Amino acid sequence: MGTRRLYDFVDDNPLVNMFPASYVNDPFVIGQNDNVVAINSAIQIDLMGQVVADTMGAAQFTGIGGQVDFVRGAARSRDGKAIIALPSTAKKGTVSRIVAALAPGTAVTTMRADVDYIVTEHGAAHLRGLGLRERAEALIGIADPAFRDQIREEAAQVYGVGRLPRQPLTKES
Repeated sequence: MGTRRLYDFVDDNPLVNMFPASYVNDPFVIGQNDNVVAINSAIQIDLMGQVVADTMGAAQFTGIGGQVDFVRGAARSRDGKAIIALPSTAKKGTVSRIVAALAPGTAVTTMRADVDYIVTEHGAAHLRGLGLRERAEALIGIADPAFRDQIREEAAQVYGVGRLPRQPLTKES
């Protein structure tokens, strides 16, 4: 990992600090810096905001890396932001990467409670603090327009969105 020239440059160089991943990926260490902006990618995101970055269905595609560490570190950072950026489609525009629900066996890399911003070429959705319905609407809004109706239909089937009327709470309930 690295060239002889790199190692010669960093060896005893007071301008360079080298630390193991266990230190630089520690969310508590990351969070000690102000204004951290962590930008990570994803393979797929469901309407709850669960991020898949390392599997395709049940098949392992890549390693997790430091995504969760940097998302959590940015959340601890004063004025920090964690961004998951991805194209809205895959396979030359034939598959949406924002889906109503994840396929069985799909591993979640970053759980919905940790997600801050999701960004596609169609905009940004700030999910922190939103309820599930609000998250779904925000994510559909940044999905590829060609898939938005399909995602809404699938969400209605999976979650009952649009079929269950909201019942106002009363003192009797």
